[in-house]
Amino acid sequence: MSSREQILAAVKKNQPDTAALPSLQGLAGDMPSTPEAYRKVLESLGGSLFEITDAAQVPALLAQHYPHLERVVFADDKREWVNEDPHRLENVDMAVVTGQWGVAENGAIWLTENDIAVRVLPFICQHLAIILPRERILATMHNAYEKIGAPQTGFGVFIAGPSKTADIEQSLVLGAHGAKSLVVFVLG
Repeated sequence: MSSREQILAAVKKNQPDTAALPSLQGLAGDMPSTPEAYRKVLESLGGSLFEITDAAQVPALLAQHYPHLERVVFADDKREWVNEDPHRLENVDMAVVTGQWGVAENGAIWLTENDIAVRVLPFICQHLAIILPRERILATMHNAYEKIGAPQTGFGVFIAGPSKTADIEQSLVLGAHGAKSLVVFVLG
């Protein structure tokens, strides 16, 4: 037996007994999974929320509340831009994507590469809009991880925005490393 095999055999022989993972019961808290609870946290982070009944309402609301937008990209409509060099997305004023799960306790929304098509899209745009079905708002991150389960795609991210930092001369800067604003359209 080689020294490598001896070491691996010793490691295998001295493994601790397997133990069940601890229960997470009681850690979930009492945060409700409602649009109102989600709105409260999102707005405290600097985001905004509109409740809509149809995704077709989004373009009109964007035109009303963001009249300066020149290039708006809808992730669901990939025909025009998905094959572009991602660097050419630098002039996207607003990206509109659909989120999978929203988390009321921290205002985060789970997105995967299936939702955004190009990984850089929600980070390179000036403003980000996420459409989130009302029934997809969960109370806590524990609930979200239960729903997400094992990764199904190569990339996934929780986004709660807009991005901000306060390490530049002790002042808060919004949009420091990502979208300058986040608007969530709760559909339902």
